[in-house]
Amino acid sequence: MDLEHSLDQDALAGVVRAIVAGRFSMERIRRREGTPLVVDPDDWAALGEAGVFSLTVAEDEGGVGLGMADAAVVFEELGRGLVPGPLVASHLAAGLTDSPLFAGAADGTTVVGAVTRPRMSDTGARVPLIVEHLASLDAMIVVGHDGLLSVLSTDDLEAEPIAHPLDPLTPLSVLTSLPEGDPVGDRDTAIRFTQGTHILTGALCAGMAAATCSMAVDYAKERQQFGRPIGSFQAVKHLCADMLVRAEVARAAVDVAAVTADQPDTGDTVRAAAGAALLAAEAAIANAKTSIQVHGGMGFTWEVPVHLYLMRARVLASSLGPLGALARTVAARY
Repeated sequence: MDLEHSLDQDALAGVVRAIVAGRFSMERIRRREGTPLVVDPDDWAALGEAGVFSLTVAEDEGGVGLGMADAAVVFEELGRGLVPGPLVASHLAAGLTDSPLFAGAADGTTVVGAVTRPRMSDTGARVPLIVEHLASLDAMIVVGHDGLLSVLSTDDLEAEPIAHPLDPLTPLSVLTSLPEGDPVGDRDTAIRFTQGTHILTGALCAGMAAATCSMAVDYAKERQQFGRPIGSFQAVKHLCADMLVRAEVARAAVDVAAVTADQPDTGDTVRAAAGAALLAAEAAIANAKTSIQVHGGMGFTWEVPVHLYLMRARVLASSLGPLGALARTVAARY
């Protein structure tokens, strides 16, 4: 198992970084804060044209024909740039051929979301069914109680938007009902979908953890206190060092999971994917909070975008389900 990024992967990351810088600058995406249509169709199509959604689709099916390890490199860059939208679901939908609703997922002309059908809470209360970016979706993948997948057209859904979502770049809606939908694939398809969700969401979180670490370090080098950069103080050094460790551990866990998905004979893919998602989500949240602390009083204002990383990290972590369940999955498979 080789965890070193190849020259081709470094070049791939560079291409995605250039796309993010050109189309998803922080100033540009923040203009859509609080709007129901955060996903711009032209930007989404540009991601599709660059192959973001067709990376793991076989070449004979019109895709790029790369592996999950390459996709993880790309999604880490997307996370670093805080690119909004249902990136993971649309990428995974491009590899599903069971429904015509997925036809445009690979080239970015169709936006696909995902949701898990909720169970009743321990108290017997109905759990709200919350969907991200509903106004932008053309189709939605539903993970059922049995773990199997189905697909719905969003034209069949009724929902109420949430006025003030946690992340202003992730509009949320509460569905009033969730039809059964059309079945997609078999149980193996559903398992691969869940593993892919864990790995690629983990990659987004790992990129975010690295970004907030870099933001804190850059600020610590520039901010002067008592005539010295605050980065020269031991307490701030320790905070930044801890952030770097968390980001690197998260990235390594995601890389291991992605390589294991490509080479399943090298390890337990389910365990590796769940562990990567758990470590990366925790790193993204912890690093965003620490970066806010390093930024001091500025970190608690709307002028510094670190808070957007914290809120996105919370949303992504929630999309994975209870993190304790991921931890139990890892523990149970040792």
